[in-house]
Amino acid sequence: MKAAPKHRILVVDDAPLIRETMSFLLAAQGYEVATAADGFEALLQLLVKPSDLLISDLNMPHMSGFELLSIVRQQFPELPVIAISGAYESSEKVPSGVMADAFYPKGGYRLDEIFRTVADLIQQAPEARNPRQNGT
Repeated sequence: MKAAPKHRILVVDDAPLIRETMSFLLAAQGYEVATAADGFEALLQLLVKPSDLLISDLNMPHMSGFELLSIVRQQFPELPVIAISGAYESSEKVPSGVMADAFYPKGGYRLDEIFRTVADLIQQAPEARNPRQNGT
């Protein structure tokens, strides 16, 4: 019996500790996790190997998360996106101007909340209903 492919999540943050911690926690939940230090690296990774979900910081050098999410929405409109930032305090709604499906302030969320959001967004995505043919 062939094992179901793991869902791939791309975590984008210029802070190495955040990237590594988020990667470790998501991998422990059974996800395949890739990381990128900025928006340019994230876009290259998305072109090389598609992801099922993107988690991105909003405040990064070189290309902000705002710019990255704008490009992602144009180039990968079906890709679910979670934005994170230390610049906003409330997770009640996505801040104005942020092109994301969900938002969490850094340090202002419980892990079970973000894991539930990740699972929900992946399940709701069109690709989840039509798994990739190449088995990645």
